[in-house]
Amino acid sequence: MAVAKNTFTCTECGWTTAKWVGRCGECQAWDTMQEGKAGGGRGLGTVRNVRAVSIVGSSAAKPITDVSTERVTAWSTQVGEFDRVLGGGLVPGAVILLSGEPGVGKSTLLLEVAANTAKSSKRVLYVSGEESVGQIRLRAERTGAMSDNLFIASETDLSTVLGQIDAINPELLVVDSVQTIAAAEIDGAAGMPSQIREVAANLIRVAKERALPVILVGHVTKDGNIAGPRALEHLVDVVCHFEGDRQTSLRFVRSMKNRFGPTDEVGCFEMTGDGINEVEDPSAMFLSRGDAPVSGTCVTVTVEGKRPLIAEVQALVVKSSTPQPRRVTNGVDSARVAMLLAVLERRAGLRVSDMDVYVSTVGGVRLTEPASDLAIALAISSAVQDKPIAHNLVAFGEISLAGEIRKVSNAKIRANEATRLGFIRSVDSGVGDLKAALSLGLNW
Repeated sequence: MAVAKNTFTCTECGWTTAKWVGRCGECQAWDTMQEGKAGGGRGLGTVRNVRAVSIVGSSAAKPITDVSTERVTAWSTQVGEFDRVLGGGLVPGAVILLSGEPGVGKSTLLLEVAANTAKSSKRVLYVSGEESVGQIRLRAERTGAMSDNLFIASETDLSTVLGQIDAINPELLVVDSVQTIAAAEIDGAAGMPSQIREVAANLIRVAKERALPVILVGHVTKDGNIAGPRALEHLVDVVCHFEGDRQTSLRFVRSMKNRFGPTDEVGCFEMTGDGINEVEDPSAMFLSRGDAPVSGTCVTVTVEGKRPLIAEVQALVVKSSTPQPRRVTNGVDSARVAMLLAVLERRAGLRVSDMDVYVSTVGGVRLTEPASDLAIALAISSAVQDKPIAHNLVAFGEISLAGEIRKVSNAKIRANEATRLGFIRSVDSGVGDLKAALSLGLNW
């Protein structure tokens, strides 16, 4: 009789190996190899026969037209910008994962959400595995997040957290953070993939059973990814990322996954000494313009979800003193800027190969869509020729490698936002080619 050999299986992707390794050779995850008996199906264990059970009562499948939507109607968190990102508010039973770098303001934002929800006569349980209840109280007093319906607890044990839920019976649960909670039945310290998976699975089960909205805070790695197994992002209903430049007070909440709304919305906030405030009209914060025109600046309109935002691009071009000219960017994609420099030199005759080029945005905004190409090109051209661009001019359009100005989406929304803020001149895809657009923008 053959003796079954021990194998090691990755808990993330199922990859197996005959000996233990610290890192999975398939998905490159660390500390995910677990020992088990060899079997069929890539070493994931033998296949067992599972018998069907009789379906009776409410568990029977029903036509989708007969399903009631009364229990899944979203309700507001009383924080408009957060509601915008969620697609209208919190849905009963929804599990939301909010990630972000340390110190960006995740806990401050969620304490504000919890307090505003509590002030609307809903019971809220705020569980922190990182701060004591005294620390939370001090921050709540500073930010004005005080309410008798807001219950706080400092716990790191999953069983205790579930007990708190049974005792309080909240209508909103906030867990800060999922990487600090551990289940005693699972081997390993808090934050290990197996622990995160167990904690998330139990909290999701409670959320679905009780129709309880749950907001989980997630740590990120130095690469910016959510720490823990990738399965965590698949299990939850909404994944949001909280970001912002530490040098500015502006913060953004972006929706990366949303089962109840759009995935391209963005919420704007401003960090102050009294907490975090909503910014309903952030366009003014991205403009830094004096009375006298300055060369190397151009205004564009970017669209985040359904929201148009005015952003200013600044460029500085100086003679290079090194054999390899520098290309420094902030707020824009460096590879995109390098491509635009090549197009400017080849299609518009603008010599920049021996110049140091610096391109930046104002206010910490990040421009990722191709619609900002024309504004970047105009700012660089203005800096090279030392010719200011008119204060009331805005530019948006994608530049192809052939030097053509392509149409961009939501052109009407961009034009309306520019007109609302007093920009009566625009350079866009209607111009035609890059050389004509540069000539019009610099000589208007």
